[in-house]
Amino acid sequence: MIGADAMVKCLENEGVTTVYGYPGVAICPFYNSILDSDIQTVLVRTEQNAAHAASGEARVTGKVGVCAVTSGPGATNLITGIATAFADSIPLVCITGQVKSELIGSDVFQEADITGAVESFVKYSYLVKNVEDIPRIFKEAFYIANTGRKGPVLIDVPIDIQNASLNKFKYPEEISLRTYKPTIKGHAVQIKKVIKELEKAKRPIICAGGGVHLSNAVDGLRDFSHKYRIPVVSTMMGIGVMPTKDPMYFGMVGNNGKAYANRAMNESDLLIMVGARVADRAISQPDLITENKILVHIDVDPAEIGKNVGPTIPLVGDAKHIFEDFAKQEFTCSHDEWIATLEEYRSTMIQKRNPNPDYVDPAVFISMISEEMKDDAVYVADVGQNQIWSCNYHIVKDGRFLTSGGMGTMGYSIPAAMGAKRGDMSKQVIAVCGDGSFQMSMMELATIMQHDIPVKIIVMKNNYLGMVREYQHYTYKDHYSVVDIKDGTPDLEKLSAAYDIPFIRVENMVNAKEKIKEFLREDKTMLMECLVDPMDLVK
Repeated sequence: MIGADAMVKCLENEGVTTVYGYPGVAICPFYNSILDSDIQTVLVRTEQNAAHAASGEARVTGKVGVCAVTSGPGATNLITGIATAFADSIPLVCITGQVKSELIGSDVFQEADITGAVESFVKYSYLVKNVEDIPRIFKEAFYIANTGRKGPVLIDVPIDIQNASLNKFKYPEEISLRTYKPTIKGHAVQIKKVIKELEKAKRPIICAGGGVHLSNAVDGLRDFSHKYRIPVVSTMMGIGVMPTKDPMYFGMVGNNGKAYANRAMNESDLLIMVGARVADRAISQPDLITENKILVHIDVDPAEIGKNVGPTIPLVGDAKHIFEDFAKQEFTCSHDEWIATLEEYRSTMIQKRNPNPDYVDPAVFISMISEEMKDDAVYVADVGQNQIWSCNYHIVKDGRFLTSGGMGTMGYSIPAAMGAKRGDMSKQVIAVCGDGSFQMSMMELATIMQHDIPVKIIVMKNNYLGMVREYQHYTYKDHYSVVDIKDGTPDLEKLSAAYDIPFIRVENMVNAKEKIKEFLREDKTMLMECLVDPMDLVK
């Protein structure tokens, strides 16, 4: 057995079924060895999308996503995907080939110090120096990636290490890292403090972030909210922790969230932040969420607690375990008056839109397609105006809502949707993007067709980089700079034909419902173009 064989064997031991990537000489031993495995490989068309696809699979399955690329530009192209996963705490193991060990530091062909380059946005990284270390390193990498606050781990493997012979392969059964001991169980005293405050609170609210999904705490949070009638709002990454139409759910908070959700959070007297960073997009004025209220911050990463705002009660631990502990407590509380107030806010503070009837109204369209989608469908939103429309108007039932929240990476939706579909082929998966973000990953139409990954793709076409245009509209009084993409956008009908993908165009809302039904009728790849008013705004 050589190092490359050992790498594959490690992946098999971890139950990996798919590796997304792009080959090159420095990673060829690995890709040669994987041919003798049942692990399937998916050839993306640019390395960044290997990480996005692995991320989509990880988020749907709860397992670690895996990607593998070559050295130099292959590794550096992967960086944006790694940073995107890090910002949203998605567990990945990213394997990169490297030049021969003896040549590292010599600036030889396709050499890049990738472990140094990604230092600020990986949980950990390894440069393999001894072939005998491969089993231990892979075991540690998977453990680190998928425990505590999850995230990407990089393993850089020189080509000579991949080709070197092992004396003996033994995959560790357990792992114990002296300096890495994530806290899982919440402190009993802190839990009792939270319960005591809940008993006193008149206007409690839970703000759920992406950590609720990552810790598999969705059911626990829903049960807790319903049993004690505690209202819930969410950050962008927390969308889906409650069904959109759940009476206890009051929408997404933040600059682009629901006005009534922000008001609910600001007027609460007890705010329980769980699995959320309290970052600027969700909480633009941190002082407001501490004013005249008790703030409980629950997070598995102690570094996040108190980083942006000081909590009254910090509670470190895994959200799933903490809600299990909450469920064991006996207490009573009543918030009927508070809930009635929030229901009034929700009914009276609805954002008024004035759409152009000559075009598709994104708000109505997204709600309409949401109603027609399967209950457990996966909706993947890209970045830009389409993301905000999706956040505010997609109706989550029992499915998932995926997007790039922390990094806001354009081009995320199509490769992430590919990975989500590969992660569970039984799920209906839809990617929604703008015509700008679509052009950042449209090359993956080739991957979709080559590997028979039936993903539905919707392009909201307005001939602008819409979110930037909207910012320039407000900030620079319609003085637009480098946002007009009309003359460079391809004919999507012809592009679809080039890939042998069925195409549907929706020009306005007149027959939108019929076209949506046609779009969703069969589980096969289709591309839908929706013509959106170039001057439409996200509100």
